[in-house]
Amino acid sequence: MSKTKVTNEEALAFHLDPTPGKFEITATVPMTTQRDLSLAYSPGVAVPCEAIAADPQTAYDYTNKGNLVAVISNGTAVLGLGNLGALASKPVMEGKAVLFKRFADVNSIDIELDTEDPDAFCAAVKLMGPTFGGINLEDIKAPECFIIEQRLKEEMDIPVFHDDQHGTAVICAAGLLNALKLSGKKIEDVRIVLNGAGAAGIACLELLKAMGARHQNCIMCDTKGVIYQGRTEGMNQWKSAHAVSTEARTLAEAMDGADVFLGVSVKGAVTAEMVASMADDPVIFAMANPDPEITPEEAHAVRPDAIVATGRSDYPNQVNNVLGFPYLFRGALDINARAINDEMKIACAHALANLAREDVPDEVALAYGKNLSFGRDYIIPTPFDPRLIHRIPPAVAKAGMDTGAARRPIIDMEAYEQGLKSRLDPTANIMRGLFARARANQARMIFAEGDDPKVLRAAVTYQRSGLGKALVVGRSDDVKQKLIASGLEDAVRELEIVNAANTQHLDLYKSFLYERLQRRGFDTKDVHRLAARDRHVFAALMLAHGHGDGLVTGATRKSAHVLERINHVFEANAEGGATGITAVLHKGRIVLIGDTLVHEWPNETDLANIAESGARVARHLGLEPRVAFVSFSTFGYPVSERAEKMHIAPRVLDERRVDFEYEGEMTVDVAMNAASQRNYPFSRLTGPANVLVVPARHSASISVKLMQEMAGATVIGPILTGLDKSIQIASSTSTANDILNMAVLAASKVG
Repeated sequence: MSKTKVTNEEALAFHLDPTPGKFEITATVPMTTQRDLSLAYSPGVAVPCEAIAADPQTAYDYTNKGNLVAVISNGTAVLGLGNLGALASKPVMEGKAVLFKRFADVNSIDIELDTEDPDAFCAAVKLMGPTFGGINLEDIKAPECFIIEQRLKEEMDIPVFHDDQHGTAVICAAGLLNALKLSGKKIEDVRIVLNGAGAAGIACLELLKAMGARHQNCIMCDTKGVIYQGRTEGMNQWKSAHAVSTEARTLAEAMDGADVFLGVSVKGAVTAEMVASMADDPVIFAMANPDPEITPEEAHAVRPDAIVATGRSDYPNQVNNVLGFPYLFRGALDINARAINDEMKIACAHALANLAREDVPDEVALAYGKNLSFGRDYIIPTPFDPRLIHRIPPAVAKAGMDTGAARRPIIDMEAYEQGLKSRLDPTANIMRGLFARARANQARMIFAEGDDPKVLRAAVTYQRSGLGKALVVGRSDDVKQKLIASGLEDAVRELEIVNAANTQHLDLYKSFLYERLQRRGFDTKDVHRLAARDRHVFAALMLAHGHGDGLVTGATRKSAHVLERINHVFEANAEGGATGITAVLHKGRIVLIGDTLVHEWPNETDLANIAESGARVARHLGLEPRVAFVSFSTFGYPVSERAEKMHIAPRVLDERRVDFEYEGEMTVDVAMNAASQRNYPFSRLTGPANVLVVPARHSASISVKLMQEMAGATVIGPILTGLDKSIQIASSTSTANDILNMAVLAASKVG
């Protein structure tokens, strides 16, 4: 399996555009009028200040403390890069902060402390205690990380959690529980060998011992071999705590007959001979990053009965910390916990293990392009399982309440779980699912506008992300110059450049096109010019003849012009059943609007067709469609000839007996606002609409562009549907990322 390739230029551009860094702060209260400011600051702010002074616990009511975590580092152990210092660790800490928000809706601020002195570090963090609901320590080298965490846990009354230690330990424990279940072994009986006596390794062994593993059955190794009783070289108090009485002195000797290997060390530390010497049904967690101690292929070559996990996303059973820390803090914050104790970590591990044993939701299987079921290649849930947010935090919270760590116990756990479900951002999962499906399909994607640098960057990213093969229509010299100018010189040899001069199929294309256009006023010279010189037509001809699997175009010309050109090759028009559906993503909500591309003034039958297209796209995106025919009137009032067709369109769907919810006509607020919907209890919609069918193309376009410009919504589309080939038309204002998203839609065959 190949890793996704990320170039230096791409990584730097990602952190630079559209603004430096990875997040910003936005207000959650109105800040427009003088009254708003008076309430937010002086004099109104004095009231909650006095309330908190009288009862400090009310800080969780009147401030963001209860949902705010600090990600703190001194940069002494940045990823696998070593001691880069506090400032150079900031991109990693910003990244951790956005992961908190993305996966568990936890607000987070990164703080980089410029000191390697544990005393100074602890003093600084302790002084910030009133600000935060929890502290996540990150990328601090051992053994200082042990000293710092222990002191802060003793001195602070909020959770302090070093993710490099305990995050890895929790996910490792969850996977091991399931691996042992599959192999029919018990944790108290198995022999465990750990290689790597750093922060993560020691934490893994400590947690497993807390869960029942026996001290004498666990052998820890470092670069000098086995940590045995009596060893003096390279020892410290944390290693000494795990020294055992054993004759084994090397990793190879320790692994002879072992049931479990845990690796948090370096690439290649484990040989095939070591794996071959292990007990029946061995469990191998080779978690070194970016390359494991031994690859699954190498391990299975000598031991087909092995259950193997790694830290890599391109192998089954990824030990990924993002399965743990967001949900541990979510549960801890929601009970205003004093600490994250062992019982809470163990509860998290068991909840993760139990989740992996359950049937996997269809949207997860769809996103990963394969059926996932509990077994040797699926012992740990995937990071994008939507159930994580409402299954793991309640288990953590309950353990915290049972062990006295909670200051505010949750009374109604069922209501709590429902509230957690509403925190999940569906748009992120939708995009993740589309990328996974595209990667599984490996489509040969035709990028028609190879003279545009944005298109070229999208094509390079498409191919380097492992999504498929990029075919760029353009002149070789021109493409090369533009790639070099974009800092992508190394991509020159990667892309396949196609054009009329180097194709073997031009005569075939012209013959096909002449057959289509000869009775539409085109002669052979016209057809030659179209096929040989118009890149949109040439690209469409490639697709029509199976010389590519999908097509993206439109970044350099208006969509109407592009659609006209594509119509020379395909029936991409209203009569042919084509429709344009645009996805608008904003603040965790997604709504599809149609028709934004093809039908200029649809009648009631056209509107019903658009509704069916919108419902089909919604299901492709993993949404259960709820369609609203929207207008300026609601259920016939006020009466207007202009709204009549919106009133009739649902009756057309009645006759078709479609299998999705629909209703209309109605105003947008009635369609999308649950409170407004309650005024119409007879409505057939069971919740806010996610597909809006509007009266005309101009109103669709206005709606989309207004949301984009005024609200900063993310717009994907228009998604061209109703064709027998996968074509997507980007906007002339598209960024390289927008064009990539359109390619992913085409590769996923949405529409």
